[in-house]
Amino acid sequence: MQGYSILSASFWTRGRPPLTSYSKSNQINPRALIPIALFIAILAVSTASIFIKFAQRDAPSLVIAALRLTFASIALAPLAWTRHRAELLSLSRRDVLLGLLSGLFLSIHFAAWISSLEYTTVASSVVFVSTGPLWVALMSPLFLHEPLTRPVLIGMAVALLGGMIIGLSDSCSWTNGLVCDSFSQALHGRAMLGNLLALAGALAVAGYLMIGRKLRMKISLIPYIFVVYSTAAIGLLTIMFAAGERPTGYQPLTYVWILLLALAPQLIGHSTYNWALAHLPASFVAITTLGEPIGSAILAFFILQEAPSIATLIGGVLILFGIYLSTRK
Repeated sequence: MQGYSILSASFWTRGRPPLTSYSKSNQINPRALIPIALFIAILAVSTASIFIKFAQRDAPSLVIAALRLTFASIALAPLAWTRHRAELLSLSRRDVLLGLLSGLFLSIHFAAWISSLEYTTVASSVVFVSTGPLWVALMSPLFLHEPLTRPVLIGMAVALLGGMIIGLSDSCSWTNGLVCDSFSQALHGRAMLGNLLALAGALAVAGYLMIGRKLRMKISLIPYIFVVYSTAAIGLLTIMFAAGERPTGYQPLTYVWILLLALAPQLIGHSTYNWALAHLPASFVAITTLGEPIGSAILAFFILQEAPSIATLIGGVLILFGIYLSTRK
């Protein structure tokens, strides 16, 4: 069978060819692109914290999240409606509903996680939201019928441990044993609400990834992400207006940062993860998302001159080792 070109077909145009369908002479095996694609996705998503930090100097977090998805949807619209109109219009009612649900989960993820930062510490929020891969792994056998292998479970445990160490690094000290002052009120009042919101964000991203795995087996990349990102944009805009925020009136540079947020972390990072969902189990793709703190720390070092702590370095090594354990087969 004649294979598709990975650039013109499997990534941005006509969907996802089978992994074994490629020309031996001048085509690229999509399987060979998976490690490179995931590395690019991690790098792209890692820029999010940098762009958000710059944009937050002028705009609220909910506005940033809503405009991020809105800009991404607008950028996708011409390609989706000119080259994929037939596929979009031929989607079954069930596929459309699942796509809308995936977008709803994505909007809940951003809204809940961002809102959690107003009630609890960054460390607590990171720890709870980083449990997303765990929920994907626990629910994949039930909803996707994808069995969990021992290497994936071991790698996930190691990577989650690394993520939690990074999350705890700003709130714990070893002065007289391990002391985590900011977690002393974790189960009380506002902190409890913030932790529950971060956990809701983790559960929502799990739903987003699992639905993506199911739909990407039969829907091309562009139609899928256009439906999902557009739905998420509408959901976040609704939440933004309900919170009394407005999308206008900010400095021009702020919109530049948000546009970059839409182009790199969203259109390149999230879209590459969604591309990978056509070829890999959802639990594995979820584990690779834990590489984001490592990329963010590296970029922060070079761009913001923020040197990573020893705990961040240790956590980063554990995350990388966990990803390796999960993927070495």
